[in-house]
Amino acid sequence: EKEKMETHDSKEDPRAFQKGRPEYRALSYDKFEPVETLPLEEGDSILHSVATCEGSQSPGTITDCFRKLSRLPVEEHAALVSEPGFDMLCRCAVRNIGLFSTSDLIDVLKACVRLVVPPTHPLLNACEKEFCRRVWDMNLEQLLLVADCWRCLERSVPSYLSILFSYANMHWKDLTLPQFVQLIYIIGEGRRSPADLTQKVENMILKYLDSFTLEEVGAICLGLFKSLGDISDRVMRKIADRVSLEMEDMSSYALVNVLKMLRYARMDHLPLLKELGKVIPARIPTINIQGIMHITLTCSSLHYFDEGIMAAVAKSLPPKVTYCRSKDAAKFLWSFGCLDYEPPNEEEFYSSLVEQMHRKLHEFRKFPEHLLTGLLGLAFVKRFPEELIDYALRDEFVQKTRGSKYELKKDLFTLGKSVEIECPGYQGSRLPPQLYREITEMVLDFAEQEIYVRPEIVEAVSLLKSMLGGPEYVKNHMILPHTRSSDLEVHLAMDGQPIPFNSKDPAAEKKLKDIGVNLTDDLMTQLIKGRSDSQSPVEVENEARTPGQERGEEALTPHTRNRAVLSGGDAGLRVEPKSGHCLKAPPSLALNPQPRGVKLAIQVSNRNHYCCCSKRLLGLHRLKRRQLRQLGYVVVELPCWEWFPLLKRTRLEKLSYLHYKVFDPAL
Repeated sequence: EKEKMETHDSKEDPRAFQKGRPEYRALSYDKFEPVETLPLEEGDSILHSVATCEGSQSPGTITDCFRKLSRLPVEEHAALVSEPGFDMLCRCAVRNIGLFSTSDLIDVLKACVRLVVPPTHPLLNACEKEFCRRVWDMNLEQLLLVADCWRCLERSVPSYLSILFSYANMHWKDLTLPQFVQLIYIIGEGRRSPADLTQKVENMILKYLDSFTLEEVGAICLGLFKSLGDISDRVMRKIADRVSLEMEDMSSYALVNVLKMLRYARMDHLPLLKELGKVIPARIPTINIQGIMHITLTCSSLHYFDEGIMAAVAKSLPPKVTYCRSKDAAKFLWSFGCLDYEPPNEEEFYSSLVEQMHRKLHEFRKFPEHLLTGLLGLAFVKRFPEELIDYALRDEFVQKTRGSKYELKKDLFTLGKSVEIECPGYQGSRLPPQLYREITEMVLDFAEQEIYVRPEIVEAVSLLKSMLGGPEYVKNHMILPHTRSSDLEVHLAMDGQPIPFNSKDPAAEKKLKDIGVNLTDDLMTQLIKGRSDSQSPVEVENEARTPGQERGEEALTPHTRNRAVLSGGDAGLRVEPKSGHCLKAPPSLALNPQPRGVKLAIQVSNRNHYCCCSKRLLGLHRLKRRQLRQLGYVVVELPCWEWFPLLKRTRLEKLSYLHYKVFDPAL
């Protein structure tokens, strides 16, 4: 029973919606339709008569032979298809294919489905050509039935489908609700969305949305997802509105298909996601591993954290982890790492998935992206399985990533540099320096064009330059390019005075000299009185803490700030990882020590750095802050819920806020 529950039937499961209306019987092939079994002796007699007639039978007789032979016991079908008499019958059908009536030809095709004729069989080649020729003389019901048979035979028929879609486009107004749903199913199974049907599909969804069964809603979402069909936010939101109200009555399979499309549309529909948190945890034990993976991946892709869902997933996964494909294991690790969630059974959860990654190592040769996905998810939560990392950073594997349809250089970069910083004792493979330089250049070029120029960052840099005394006191760059976001770096002496250090700023090419503003009591009073918000800075900061900080992880306290003070010794902080190894920044990445000072890494975050509607940092950004601290930086946050509203306020209010962030010893 467990094996049956965990086995996903990619051919039959998507067809569940067809059981909901009798109209689908005329539009689809029903493999479960009861038939009267033909005795073996009669089958032998039919084959004998075919050999005797030497191919002189009429199309009607040939069709009747196919109908009867398809009723033989299922266990005899494989032997029948390889019989010389059956081969002769097929050749006879091919020679006379143009003489068959359309209904007879459809019956021959249905018989081939039941007999499981190989998809490349010559008879099927002839049938496909003939159906393509006849499309315009057939009705939509017949066309959809034939398309369904091709799907059951697992035969790719792009030419037939292209003509079918053109026919449907011309007869769109005649489509009934079941015909429309069946068409979307066929579009999905064909993995191609006809661009000229996009608007018509949306209009039809809106027309019938309240009349679809919930299984049909799931089937439509799956069809659109598989075909990568475009769908407007308006239509997706309407679908999500209905599902959020009726989720309790929806099958888990249909619900997962809606979640796939929600993920593809990048829509964080909060009513649906909140209802999911109420409905799905209790169902998790009854859902197969691939369904659970898609639920988890939807949450992480939409940056939506629900502890009830994640805890239920973590609890159910270890006993069934052996059913995970390499893709499933990788996506679970990524999702938990992305949402920065370590469940109550974290050791059992992570060890079972890492073991499964080892078991599936052979699959990563074909799908290298999955190994990197899983390892990054582990790195986010400070876990570094050395054997898998060694495999991922070998030249042989790096070469395989070049053949992937995904751009994997940045993932290799993030993994490789994270290992350098957090695993100083690591002795395995490393990426070549030339590759590091190439990817760093690519990342920095992107940052110059897309990140450094963002208004919230430009404004912060400008004000910091003004407040600290000039461009040589602040640097807008990526301290850790592998973390893919910018930092505003500021150096302070032990007495709180800013230290000039940025000689590369175009405006600071002149000889550096201390032109900082003297922070007198009068100026301080003026700056502080500029605050219009009645809330104290400390209260704001307390509210801004992430859940990870609330549970004591990496919270920036006066004690940790003091530890970050740079002296003449090693600037890297020592951290005790889960593996027991002592992590320490290697000399190649450690900062040049300066006497008596601190280095601030100011983070101008945006909402994409946090979980949806939350102050919980995502895994990549938690990793970045952890590594910055390990390299001796004090991380200072300008969280989006504080900084973005200030962008519309006065210059004095913004300067007051930045002064507090940079100079307040309590931070």
